[in-house]
Amino acid sequence: MSSTPLLTEFLSGSRRALAKLISAIENDHANARDIIDQLYRKVGRAYRLGITGPPGAGKSTMVDQLAKTIRAAGKTVGIIAVDPTSPFTGGALLGDRVRMHDLTTDPGVFIRSMATRGSLGGLSQKAQEAADVLDLFGKDFVIFETVGVGQSELDIVEAADTVVVILVPESGDSVQAMKAGLMEIADIFVLNKADRDGAQRAVQELETILHLRPAAAWNPPVVPTVASAAKGIAEVWEKIQAHREFLAQDGRLVAKRKQRLEKKIHELVSRRLKQEFWDEEAQRVLNTSLDNFQNQKLSPYRIVEELMKKFRTSIKRKAEN
Repeated sequence: MSSTPLLTEFLSGSRRALAKLISAIENDHANARDIIDQLYRKVGRAYRLGITGPPGAGKSTMVDQLAKTIRAAGKTVGIIAVDPTSPFTGGALLGDRVRMHDLTTDPGVFIRSMATRGSLGGLSQKAQEAADVLDLFGKDFVIFETVGVGQSELDIVEAADTVVVILVPESGDSVQAMKAGLMEIADIFVLNKADRDGAQRAVQELETILHLRPAAAWNPPVVPTVASAAKGIAEVWEKIQAHREFLAQDGRLVAKRKQRLEKKIHELVSRRLKQEFWDEEAQRVLNTSLDNFQNQKLSPYRIVEELMKKFRTSIKRKAEN
C-alpha cells in the first residue's frame, strides 16, 4: 500500500480512505504509521468520550443518543465500538454498528467496530490509534464504547477525556461498581433504565457512596436516564460539557493528555522491543535453554540473562556496523 495516494485521499475528506487507514493501523502497516507521523501535529482537536459499564446497561443505546445530540449541536463524531475478540478469527464478535443503524447514513458520523485483541482493559492500543486517525480526519468528538467486562475497564481512563459509567437498577450494580473499580474511573454516572423498579433507590445508593469519598475538585454527578426513550440525554450532555469546562481550567486537560501520550510511548516502545527481541537467534537460544532446563534444571532467571546478553550483543553489533 503506497502512503502517498492514501494520504492525498485522506486529506481530501474521503471516508473510504479513513476506513482504509484505520484498517492499516489495525494490521500494523508501516505506511499507516508514516501517514500518522506526518500529520500528528494536528492531533488533539477532538474531544474523547468513554462510555463503559456492565453488559446490558444500554451502552450502545446511550452512544447512539449522544451521537445524535452531538450532531444536533452541529458537531461531527467518530464512534469506536470495541467488541470482544473472537478466539478463532481475532475479529470483533458483536459489531455494535447494527445497533446504531440510524447513524450509518449520517455523513457526519463514522462508526468502526474493533476487537479488544486480548486487552484486559477493554481497549486495545489500536483503538486509541484509530481515535488519533478520527481526530486527524477532523471529527469534533470521538466516542469509545468498551466491551463492558466489569472489572477490567481501566484502559478507558487513559483513552478518554471524560468517562461515563452506565449502570442499571437491577443486580446491585452500584455495589458491583465499587468492587470493580468503576467508582474510581467515572467522571459521570448514568443510572439507565430509570423507569424500572428500584431506580430511585439505586440513585440514592450511588449518591451516598459518592458522598463517602474524599473531597475532590470534581464530584461525579449521577444522572437517571431512559436512553431507549431519549429521556435524560440532554442532562448527560450537559454534564459532559460541564466536565469538559472543568478540565479546561488550570491545565487539567493538557496534563491528562500528556499522561496519555507518555503511556502510549511506553507501550509503543515495549511493542517495538518485543518485535526486535524475538528474532530467530533469540528463539534458538530459548529452545536450547528449555532443553537445558529439562536436563540441568536451569532457572528462568538464568535463561532471561542469556537472552538479554544475546540481545545486547546484537544491539552492539548493529551499532558498530
